[in-house]
Amino acid sequence: MLHLRIHPDNPQPRLIQQAVDRIRAGDVAVYPTDACYAIGCHIGDKAAMEKIGQIRRLPAQHQYAILCRDLSDIATYAKVDNSTYRLLKANTPSICTFILPATSEVPRRLLHPKKKTIGIRIPTNLICQALLEELNEPLLTSTLILPGQDLPFDDPYDIEMQLGKQIELFIDGGVCSRGVTSIIDLSGDYPVVVREGMGNVSAFA
Repeated sequence: MLHLRIHPDNPQPRLIQQAVDRIRAGDVAVYPTDACYAIGCHIGDKAAMEKIGQIRRLPAQHQYAILCRDLSDIATYAKVDNSTYRLLKANTPSICTFILPATSEVPRRLLHPKKKTIGIRIPTNLICQALLEELNEPLLTSTLILPGQDLPFDDPYDIEMQLGKQIELFIDGGVCSRGVTSIIDLSGDYPVVVREGMGNVSAFA
């Protein structure tokens, strides 16, 4: 496992480049977000996605989310009308995951099997933003919480001890929160708050 210690407020460009090279090469990566630590991979890498599913023991129908750097990425992967776009523009970046109707650009394995939706996040975390800027495309992402755990990982030491032999890349941004994102479903006629987490949901209630 490659362990990169990246400054949470001033991410080192050389280390960000190294991380992105490994993600492009197919590594499963653990990285900090504006909520808790997450596990992810290149959006087009089926084998890496399946490995994430094995680590987390996720059901086959699990709906993954993708991290996007800004709204320009969202238009490629989600169908967004004018009113939804305005709502997203006013409430991103944020600690929220938005469920949206997916476009044909989204690999079928990432879609909700019945609703054909995709979860999308625009994070505030500076390490995430630096990774996405260098990668120049979204990143498949999932909360880093293992079977039998009630809370996601927040401590780099615990991540290294428990997952060091299962992942290829650990982007260590120090201790972060153990919170989860809020989830808002925007795929219907009106917003539905699916989960109230760290993100402000007042605009959608």
